[in-house]
Amino acid sequence: MLGTLCRYLRFMGYDAESAHSMNEGNPREDTLLLRSAEREDRILLTRDRELAGRGGARAVLVSGDDVLDQIAVLVEQGLVEPELRMNRCSLCNALLRPAHENEIISAPYAPKNRRDISFFWCRNCRKLYWIGSHCEDLKKRIKGIL
Repeated sequence: MLGTLCRYLRFMGYDAESAHSMNEGNPREDTLLLRSAEREDRILLTRDRELAGRGGARAVLVSGDDVLDQIAVLVEQGLVEPELRMNRCSLCNALLRPAHENEIISAPYAPKNRRDISFFWCRNCRKLYWIGSHCEDLKKRIKGIL
């Protein structure tokens, strides 16, 4: 339910895992999520009121449908800083590294005019990232939370 928020948190540089990797329909899913959060020293973000109640200080109830409103609540609670870092893969959460020239060239979606652009690479997903106009728009949206 919070996939978009998870992606935004990754854009903001946070190590954000998603429950999507768990088997659907597992009756113990909530318990497994709470144990995982405890074991990995994570805060569990959820839209499930009962789960948030069971998690105590380890779980935060996220309401609303707009991702920027959700981030604003997390900022107000002091859980995140509204800053775009672009150091994690939005798909798999791995840390990004500077891209090599051959990785940039091999990505058909890379901009043709590459002057003054820094590129980053996800080793796991083999995805190329860069800070372009889409990131500038995202930065403005995130900073607009303040």
